[in-house]
Amino acid sequence: MKEEIKKVAERHGLITTFVANGGLRPSRDPQIRTVIVPSGPDEADDWIVDNIMQNDIAVTADIPLAQRVVAKGALVLKPNGKVFSPDNIGMAVAMRDLKHDLRETGAITTHNPTFSGRDRSQFLSAMDTTVRRCLKAITREKS
Repeated sequence: MKEEIKKVAERHGLITTFVANGGLRPSRDPQIRTVIVPSGPDEADDWIVDNIMQNDIAVTADIPLAQRVVAKGALVLKPNGKVFSPDNIGMAVAMRDLKHDLRETGAITTHNPTFSGRDRSQFLSAMDTTVRRCLKAITREKS
């Protein structure tokens, strides 16, 4: 999703930060920040939660991270374009936990569906809409 995120961010003149514990190449683009965190469980998640602010946007399929980010007042998009919000994050956490339990008991054996071109298109549309919404909120706050 990095290219899609860059495309939308560039269109709106936004600074974009990619966070990982490795495997990211630094960008020469001054609007792209690359943060490499120490290796370890939840290091990237912790950095994101510690640094994200209200009206920032995070992109993740990690539901526990999404829950922490939503609690900070930021917006969260899944790679398929679905939005995590205060209204639906509780249900997303409950469904994640239920599916985890069902997989452990063998009641279900499948994981997430494959990522499709339609998902990519929905993501681009949702990302653009979310960016516009955040920019509007920021403008209102400054007024």
